[in-house]
Amino acid sequence: MSLKPDSIWAPSPSTSRGQPTQISADPRGERLAYANNKSIFLRSIDNPAVSTQYSGHTTATTVARFSPSGYYVASGDISGSVRVWDCVGEGATKGEYHIIGGRINDLAWDGDSARIIAVGDGKEKYGHCITADSGNSVGEISGHSSQINTVSIRQQRPLRAMTGSDDTSLVFYHGAPFKFNTSTRKHQRFVYGVAFSPDGSSIVSVGADKQIFLYDGKTGEPRTEIGVGEHKGSIFSVSWAKDSNKFVTSSADQTVKIWDAEAGKAIQTWRMGEEGKVSIPDHQVGVVWPHGRSDGLIISLNLDGDLTYLSEGTPSPRRVVHGHQKNITALAASGPGAPAPTLFTGSSDGRICSWDIPAGTADYLDGEGHTNYVSAITAAPEGQIHSVGWDDTLRSIDASAAVFTGSAASTDGQPKGVAGTSDGLTAVATHKGVQTFKAGQKHTDVQFDKASPTAIAANEDLLAVACDDGSLSILSPISLETKHRFGSLGATVSTLSFSPAGEYLAAGCSNGKISVFNTSNWQIAISRWSSHTARVTSISWNQDGTYAVSGGLDTNVFVWSVEKPGMRVGRANAHKDGVNGVAWVDDAKVVSVGGDAALKVWRVEGMS
Repeated sequence: MSLKPDSIWAPSPSTSRGQPTQISADPRGERLAYANNKSIFLRSIDNPAVSTQYSGHTTATTVARFSPSGYYVASGDISGSVRVWDCVGEGATKGEYHIIGGRINDLAWDGDSARIIAVGDGKEKYGHCITADSGNSVGEISGHSSQINTVSIRQQRPLRAMTGSDDTSLVFYHGAPFKFNTSTRKHQRFVYGVAFSPDGSSIVSVGADKQIFLYDGKTGEPRTEIGVGEHKGSIFSVSWAKDSNKFVTSSADQTVKIWDAEAGKAIQTWRMGEEGKVSIPDHQVGVVWPHGRSDGLIISLNLDGDLTYLSEGTPSPRRVVHGHQKNITALAASGPGAPAPTLFTGSSDGRICSWDIPAGTADYLDGEGHTNYVSAITAAPEGQIHSVGWDDTLRSIDASAAVFTGSAASTDGQPKGVAGTSDGLTAVATHKGVQTFKAGQKHTDVQFDKASPTAIAANEDLLAVACDDGSLSILSPISLETKHRFGSLGATVSTLSFSPAGEYLAAGCSNGKISVFNTSNWQIAISRWSSHTARVTSISWNQDGTYAVSGGLDTNVFVWSVEKPGMRVGRANAHKDGVNGVAWVDDAKVVSVGGDAALKVWRVEGMS
């Protein structure tokens, strides 16, 4: 038996309000590169369910750029480090270089894929130019008095570069080695984007003052200002078409505009969000015009992390790619009675997504959702999905329509878990005790005086509740009367899961051990599942109840056999910062989620 990676369903890019977010396309126009949390994701443009992850950074990443050759990616993080790594093979790191004493805001490659300029918010300097293979200095980035937001390098010789800063200035450099040539202050506020045209003849700059300026690509001399009054909000990003005649801008006014550089006019505009309504999540904070394509595709990024596919000459978006931006904290698969296999995931920002398993794509749920950390999601036997969050509410989801139903039910404390029973009851464990709800209304409750619940699970006629004193109680779902109680299991139980037929109850503990109980006599059936080295966060059974999968804070995912308890297969470092949820999606595949905001599908091979 073995556990092999099948696919990675990437998260959305990380974004920050009022700041540009850099996204990059490879020279062939086939993949996007962007930062999320501590990882860099390379994602197929035509099939967003196909992606790869680079997790070499130890702090939050900020930017990633493909080299012009297409063989390498340079990525930066908030510590000021830049990593150069292989994006064609296994993702091996070619070099790690510390550039500045603060956040890297942008990167640029020269046309030979030999030199990199990295800029950002340093303490002693705001940028530096290095060789990609060794990190040797090949120039000095000077002339600014505040953080540098953007940089671009001319791809032809003679080499030229331009940077834009919070100090409102643009600095033009000659190279190589790169050195200061001229400085200009055309913008009245922060400069957010600069870009050389692909043929090297022009430079464009955009900024928070809603202005667009064009410059000569060889001398850096200002040419003209265009589009006065067109954008009504800060312009965060700019990208050229491969013909060097047009470029595209994205703005906080929720618009993306294509410009004719020679005529100085906008030739097409898309406005995102509801017409006539101001929507902060629809601020367009990044844009890229992938070269190497013939379909005129433009990809824009909004503050919510949605990637919108636009086509020149087409008024409506081709598609919108959704996903999580934050740590995924909860996972559940739709029950056997669902019309289509679907996954539901919740994250620390309150977002819940439904995932089409065959397609590997996500959608947001309609209706009013959680406003805070989603602590648990469960599939109820009647086909509904239930979720609880740190806004102290229980919400119900219609799995077939992917919509929140009814109104939120308030819990009496912070929810720790949720479980659905066959008689239409939903049980919620809070730090005070256990409550049951029916049709969104409170049914009954029980308070725990000496300990607080830590985990909950249910099957057709049993409710299992674990507490922080290490105890485990079996209750009646209807009356909440105790049927059986275990003393301390030696460690706090962190997750519980009944097998589908109800014959086993698996209890994962904070010390990494998993105990499996036989529900007919409450004797320990399996005690050898003990390979985790940190808290077990999630356990899920396959439909036959013959195998279980577990995930833990040790970043590991394990698949266990009931018939052969000593047999197990696993994957270390499945998710950076720990695994938060696992689930079976069919007889031979499991999915896991974690702190990297990604969903990962694994194939279980060799099952008997």
